[in-house]
Amino acid sequence: MTDSTVRAMTWNLWWRFGPHWEDRQPGIRATLERFRPDVVALQEVWAGEGTTQADELAETLGMHAVFAAPSYPPAADLGIAVLSKWPVLDHEVLPMPARHRAWDPVALTVRVAHPQGPLPIVAACLDYGVAYTDDRIAQGTFVADLATEPRFDGPCPVLLMGDLNAAADSPVLRRAGDVLIDAWAAGGGAADAVTLPSTHPSAPLEAGPQLIDQRIDHIFFRPGREDQLVRVTEVHLAGEPVDGLHPSDHRAVVADLSWYER
Repeated sequence: MTDSTVRAMTWNLWWRFGPHWEDRQPGIRATLERFRPDVVALQEVWAGEGTTQADELAETLGMHAVFAAPSYPPAADLGIAVLSKWPVLDHEVLPMPARHRAWDPVALTVRVAHPQGPLPIVAACLDYGVAYTDDRIAQGTFVADLATEPRFDGPCPVLLMGDLNAAADSPVLRRAGDVLIDAWAAGGGAADAVTLPSTHPSAPLEAGPQLIDQRIDHIFFRPGREDQLVRVTEVHLAGEPVDGLHPSDHRAVVADLSWYER
């Protein structure tokens, strides 16, 4: 049978943090235009004045957008989002475990109308607080279990994407590693790849070695059916400076997936 494909991307956009946040927006758009992902999970997305960063990007790129809040870090009008080149079939906003927070951070599930059928996406930004690693582990388990729910079985793989604020071998992502496949590793990505580099001019060095100079932004997946074979044909990091300005303090992860029924 003919292979089906998707180019997936996840990127933390750094909200309105750092100097000259408005000047970073063209670089974000240019990066998305360069890589042309089919579906994108976004974190640290701003909202306000009747719009969101995701909606503005979707309008510019000719995509569809879903936004959800609140998310990390705790700031007004900050959330997560999914962009898709295909129409959105449905979505759900779900609170994640957060015993140490006075508010309920959310995960977002979205199903989009891929040509082969519904393509399920779980998008999230997990807690970054190392002191609250019990919450981080609980959230990592929550999103991994969400991605394996039978209701998402179908003709397309299930994607879990986001700033998961943990390296792939961290206890935070143990459940994800047990039940899902790390697209970066499956696609032959470099073992020492970094998505939160200390070399960034505004690197949050106070985050410590569990996060800094680690690959903490991830695309995980699972087949939608038992007899479905999913391959990762290419992986990339994105987010180099545009006109001398870093679009974000994170690097984006891009993965090309193809699949067929055995």
